[in-house]
Amino acid sequence: MLTAPHPNEGHRPLFAAKDINDFYLQHCPKIFPQDGSPFAPVANLVKSLNGPKYDGEYLHNIVREKLGETRLDQTLTNVVIPTFDIKQLQPRIFSSYEVQYNPFQNALLSDICIGTSAAPTYLPAHQFEIKNSTGEVKEFHLIDGGVAANNPTLVAMSEVAKEINRESSDFFHIKPNDYARFQVLSLGTGSQNPEEKYPAHKAAKWGVLGWLTSEHSSPLIDVFMQASSDMVDFHLATVFRALYSEHSYLRIQDDTLSGAVTSVDISTKENLENLVKLGEELLKKPVSRVNLETGKFEPVDQGTNEEALI
Repeated sequence: MLTAPHPNEGHRPLFAAKDINDFYLQHCPKIFPQDGSPFAPVANLVKSLNGPKYDGEYLHNIVREKLGETRLDQTLTNVVIPTFDIKQLQPRIFSSYEVQYNPFQNALLSDICIGTSAAPTYLPAHQFEIKNSTGEVKEFHLIDGGVAANNPTLVAMSEVAKEINRESSDFFHIKPNDYARFQVLSLGTGSQNPEEKYPAHKAAKWGVLGWLTSEHSSPLIDVFMQASSDMVDFHLATVFRALYSEHSYLRIQDDTLSGAVTSVDISTKENLENLVKLGEELLKKPVSRVNLETGKFEPVDQGTNEEALI
């Protein structure tokens, strides 16, 4: 929504960055409605065995309302959005760089957003089709892009590297491995303190149901998502360090979270406000880099995240 054009002022974005918090505060409780009854845990478990936890109708409606008929080639800046096609068992990367080469990339932004937000067990998979100028039709059967690229930084850099190899005028005189010329900002969504997650003595007793529903979460999904994200950060931190370009890569992430703020879908007013507060506090924290031995973020002597963004 930060890159979709405003319907009345096409040169301006649909949302300014400062408006995003209000959007989530307003709509999250309706996207992820909470059941406050004492029987909610049992009801949620039964529901998760028969379908996604949420029907996604409100999310789909609000996304379609806001984005309308806007397509990928109409974004105000270049975007790269990962999804995963469960019918083809292949990642589907929607890239505004690729639209000119592949018309099947030019989907409605609403379809792309609904597809890439369809987290397994939480929201339903999304199907749509695109027809090209000759009448050929291609189907997409999408779920959350996080299953393939929970940290999409490497995907974005790969798209830029492809454009450099094509000698795009946007990247004149830059080589694909000239990381000192890159400025990469990677924003994490927070993760639980790794010392507080799933102990082996509990996981040793889990079957299929346990791996999908234990600890008020979905451990199997958590593991895959966290591993995917961390491996990208490990790779990029190593490469930028090896090429003496550490200053070109800024990862802002809080890996010390605990309690309700680590949840995917607890959308109470209190929890959403706590998330806003955590984000504001994260700006004041020192720039940190992942320790390749421990996997934890450690401060470096480069000021605060807020200062690094200026």
